[in-house]
Amino acid sequence: MRRRTTVAASLAAFALALSLPASAHAATGEFSYKFIGLDGRTQSVTLLDPPTYQCITLPEVADPDSSEPAFAPHNNTGDWAMVFTEPDCEGDSWTLRPHGRQATDQLKLRSVLLTPAGN
Repeated sequence: MRRRTTVAASLAAFALALSLPASAHAATGEFSYKFIGLDGRTQSVTLLDPPTYQCITLPEVADPDSSEPAFAPHNNTGDWAMVFTEPDCEGDSWTLRPHGRQATDQLKLRSVLLTPAGN
């Protein structure tokens, strides 16, 4: 009887491990952008090794009713970055290549989604 309990417990633990989501991945490098702060000055933010496959709404510009969008994104990660004009990865989008140049100040964004190159 004890052997059956041990085998059942082992099988249950294995099944649980299979049902857990895969570990989170992160892009290697930096994703940066600029925004206008409350004091009216241009400020820069850099996300170090941002997560992949996860929409990142930029907190400084998340509310379209109270802030201008961020601008001049720079994708210096090894992954593709899709930037969106609205929070929650909605609205118009543009794709920035891995380790690309800084985009122009005219490219506006409120959220970003990174995906590994080759996928």
